[in-house]
Amino acid sequence: MAKLESSMKNMVMSLTFIALVASALLAGAYALTKQPIEQAKLANQQQAIKDVLADKTAAVEQPVQVQLEGYTDAFVVYPAVKDGQTVGAAVETYNNNGYGGRLKVMVGMDKTGTVTGYTVLETSETPGLGAKAAEWFKDKGNIVGKNPKDTKFVVTKDGGDIDAITASTITSRAFLTAVQCAYDAFMKSQNQ
Repeated sequence: MAKLESSMKNMVMSLTFIALVASALLAGAYALTKQPIEQAKLANQQQAIKDVLADKTAAVEQPVQVQLEGYTDAFVVYPAVKDGQTVGAAVETYNNNGYGGRLKVMVGMDKTGTVTGYTVLETSETPGLGAKAAEWFKDKGNIVGKNPKDTKFVVTKDGGDIDAITASTITSRAFLTAVQCAYDAFMKSQNQ
């Protein structure tokens, strides 16, 4: 193949061709991976709901969207029912003020709002520090078995009752605010 002359026209044509090929490859990769990614997210969400509920035999009913004042996105409450009675719920909650941005959590609660479990669904927190939220609040800053009605879900540094993740106060604040919002959304869903 003959070598093209180095001119502005030839350089622009070459770069345009390369950009078009790269765009086509990226669009193809997106199209191929979009559905499997969505299916994996849905499976992860369904597993998280099962994991956080105290009564594993309860049926999960249709989700309820709950809007809280000051939040743009709705919180999703998945009521858990057994023998016609609400025995708790799994609440998909979030907070946008984590160190790495949005922190999304599935929180399980019994019918009184006591936390029965949680699973971090999405986080961009610093690995080794903020990412510890997935386990920290089950062990050292244990929130399981506590009710936001009786316990101040704020880090001790800010006058609350929960120990923050060491060297990760911003993430701890975001996580605890998300759990408080889960409680608020669950209580509001009970009154709808």
